[in-house]
Amino acid sequence: MEWMPVDQDFFRRPTLALARALIGMALVKETPEGRAAGWIVETEAYCGPDDRAAHSYGGRRTKRTEVMFGEPGHAYAHVMHTHCLLNIVSEQAGCPQGVLIRALEPCEGLELMARRRGLGLRPHELASGPGKLSRALGITMADYGHAMWVRPLFVAAGREPGEIVAGPRVGIGNSGEARDYPWRFREAGNRNVSRPR
Repeated sequence: MEWMPVDQDFFRRPTLALARALIGMALVKETPEGRAAGWIVETEAYCGPDDRAAHSYGGRRTKRTEVMFGEPGHAYAHVMHTHCLLNIVSEQAGCPQGVLIRALEPCEGLELMARRRGLGLRPHELASGPGKLSRALGITMADYGHAMWVRPLFVAAGREPGEIVAGPRVGIGNSGEARDYPWRFREAGNRNVSRPR
């Protein structure tokens, strides 16, 4: 399949709208080992200074969060519990918000993804979580700040998703009222979505 990156304008929308619009789009990573891709089936929105669960809550501006204060569509990669997680910056410059890519339905490079994950070829397990998908696609901290409309890591036009449902985000129990915001979006019934503990 020939993948064409979206234009930067795709990312120029409110954070909650981007989190929903990404469902069904393709996330693609090209490496010397080969190309791997998956349909995005789960996202979480993080709405910046007023969101207690966001890294930029209260306007925190650190070396880690600096990219979030820039133009939309750039990769905000960060490490949590040894796993690299991929977020895409949203809104406009100076408004530090982003969307976490939580799960993919693999659609290309499944054998490569399985090798990277050290698993047998069970597609629904390859990218069913934010750390899993980064490892499966070969996303690392070297991708921090990368423009997600440019190869080798990019978002491309995907498929029409099924019903999209919203609910609370995962793993943010210490964030006060923000833990209940319905800012996690997923394709209903898709077995590739993450399985929160």
